[in-house]
Amino acid sequence: MQVFSHHLYEYKKGLRSLILHTAKAELKPLFEKKLARNEISYFIQDIDDTRLNIFFGDEICVNVVRQFGVSLDKLTDEQDFILGVMLGYDRILQCKRYLSRKTAAKKCGRIAV
Repeated sequence: MQVFSHHLYEYKKGLRSLILHTAKAELKPLFEKKLARNEISYFIQDIDDTRLNIFFGDEICVNVVRQFGVSLDKLTDEQDFILGVMLGYDRILQCKRYLSRKTAAKKCGRIAV
């Protein structure tokens, strides 16, 4: 809960517009209550029976994640890039990651060259 509280602090101070927090599924009601009390938009995605991802922050960013409609491991290369930028990851590193994923996809024959 300490890391979640820090994420909440960063959002409230305007350091980030979107937060991704991974947590134990059993704590879901606590997170929902805290986010609702603070009037912060959020989207929760189950990873498995014991873990979940909580995306929270600016409503527009949360809605983009909702529109993806898939779990993190099923994001397209473009969705992965967008999410990384929205989460505040270094843009140059995100560009390198995107190009690396595209190159790997070409080698595996997943996309046309």
